[in-house]
Amino acid sequence: MLSKLKLTLRGPLPGAEGPWDLSALLTVADVNASQPERHLWLVRLLEWLRHAPLPQQQTPTPILRLRHLLNVLERNPEHEVQVRAVLRRFWTDVDTAALLADFGFAPRMDLIGELGQRLRLRLLPGTPDTRDLAELFYLLFPVASDADWLDAIDTPTLTRLIALLTPQDGTRIDWQAPFLDAIMFLAASVRALGFSPSIRARMSRDLLVDRPFRQLARVAEDVCDAAEAGNAELLFTSAQYLRALLDTCRRCADSVHEHLEDHGVSVGLVFELDQLDRRSRRIEDLLTCVLSTTPGTEITRLLAQLVRTADERRSLRALFARHYSMLARKVAERSAETGEHYITRDRSAYGRMLKAAAGGGAVLAGTTLMKFFVLALGLTAFWAGFWAGINYAGSFVLIHLAHWTVATKQPAMTAPAMAEKLRDVSNDDAVEGFVDEVAHLIRSQSAGILGNLSIVAPVVLVAQLASEAVFGKPLVGVEAGAHVLDSLTLLGGTPLYAAFTGVLLFASSIIAGWVENWFVWHRLDSAIAWNPRIVAALGRTRAQRWAEYWRHNISGFTSNISLGLMLGIVPVVAAFFGLPIDVRHVTLSTGQLAAAAGAMGADIVKLPAFWWCVAAIPVTGLLNLSVSFLLAFKVALRSRGIRLRDRSRIYRAIRQRLWRKPLSFIVPPRDAQPPRGQ
Repeated sequence: MLSKLKLTLRGPLPGAEGPWDLSALLTVADVNASQPERHLWLVRLLEWLRHAPLPQQQTPTPILRLRHLLNVLERNPEHEVQVRAVLRRFWTDVDTAALLADFGFAPRMDLIGELGQRLRLRLLPGTPDTRDLAELFYLLFPVASDADWLDAIDTPTLTRLIALLTPQDGTRIDWQAPFLDAIMFLAASVRALGFSPSIRARMSRDLLVDRPFRQLARVAEDVCDAAEAGNAELLFTSAQYLRALLDTCRRCADSVHEHLEDHGVSVGLVFELDQLDRRSRRIEDLLTCVLSTTPGTEITRLLAQLVRTADERRSLRALFARHYSMLARKVAERSAETGEHYITRDRSAYGRMLKAAAGGGAVLAGTTLMKFFVLALGLTAFWAGFWAGINYAGSFVLIHLAHWTVATKQPAMTAPAMAEKLRDVSNDDAVEGFVDEVAHLIRSQSAGILGNLSIVAPVVLVAQLASEAVFGKPLVGVEAGAHVLDSLTLLGGTPLYAAFTGVLLFASSIIAGWVENWFVWHRLDSAIAWNPRIVAALGRTRAQRWAEYWRHNISGFTSNISLGLMLGIVPVVAAFFGLPIDVRHVTLSTGQLAAAAGAMGADIVKLPAFWWCVAAIPVTGLLNLSVSFLLAFKVALRSRGIRLRDRSRIYRAIRQRLWRKPLSFIVPPRDAQPPRGQ
């Protein structure tokens, strides 16, 4: 039989509606063939249904071909006998319960195992030499569009198909048996997930009072016993009770999500909860098939659902999008909590932002001069980058401890806070509120950059002039100044490097959010406050104070240290791999340009190269801010499931604000006046 298939069915069946292709299929149908050959025949039969050059009509082509197949079999009893025998043997030989109970779920109930399984499905070919219907299913229904025509099968055609599968000798096929077995298998899996320590410890105590997970296996067994005994009344009662238990189990799982919202997220735990929810819903789908008066319709609907599941299980993107969305949300929320401090809404806050940015600019002036000192040591590339990163990280941490600010760090933190404002823009008031936040944000960024740049350039320049007056030469020499003019010019790679620096700024905010989530998930603040050894070493009061301090500052330390190290080390690592990548930070670039001016004197203003570097400063600042903000904003939107269907309304509102109140994006509003009598 296999040799005949190779001769007649090489690849997708050629030809149009001609009877030859179908005739070839029906001719080689052989109930006595080996199992792989019978399975391959069924795969080819479904290919014949699926592949047709006919134009799409209101009725899907596979259904038209299915009707044609049934018509041919009715006119040719000898073919009908063979096809009926092959299909019946297929049903008795394969493990249908494996498809119903296991298909679409991770075999080891963990994220890494599921990732490996999906990679295997994508990269390794399948074989028809198996009795596991879950494995064979990918060959039978390899494309997602199969679900559409399965859903579209009409009742008369389905009735004829069921008649083809029904033995004519009067024997009864126990089609319910694999469904009942699958219900038992799935109930055991849901029960095991509910009893796992990581889930059980985080469930609501109130919902666990009736012990729903403990009852699952017993009630599922009652359903199976009632179905096998043919007791319709007991079956209905047991099935309803099982549905109620499954609903309670899902609510218990939802209570774990509420715990995660407050105490940090574990992607592995979210994956297990998703498995629990999906398995419980599969049980309900199987119950629907068992209880239905028209099981054929329900089974076909379930089959279409399994086809969509097969397509989803091949997708790596769907896996990560679903299971990392909650982690991304928590990371964004951690950043949003920090980002609120960077948004100024009145003149008092605006003034404080200017002062904080000025302090940050003063520290970065020292950072700039220290970078030239590190370069002057003549270290190897890696160690020069490493110590430059230490220099940056130390400066950023100092700014954080002094409660000052670096303007370029603001966008990645403020973007999640802005995204939260977009959760509801269904009315004009909400849109206007979001536009207010846009104006506040632009003013805040302007204040940050103005404060940084207005201090860093004068401080570096004064240090250069003072060194020349005291020691007879500037801290940064003419040769280093000339190198600055060559590297910072707008005519070179500065725009690309500035955009890449924006990516690093965004990455530091993600790292900070992830570390803070990890800190909260493992309850390290509670451990610092109450661990006996720590309390004995620090004392109760100091331990409490340290716990509070690290809970509020772990994100700041992580973002500043990671950003500093990346600014120093990433260009060196990229150069090792031959990638021409460098960084351009607007405040540090301004300081370097001021150092070059101090080294080369007043004549530098006569050089075109100087003015090209001056022109590069606003471009660098714009790219630093916009790239980091847009990346963080996009992650925040996706993590919250926000879809900007009202983009046009938002853009129109911003344009109207620019036309009516352009100064509102620059000048802060007056401070709110307290009510009289206070």
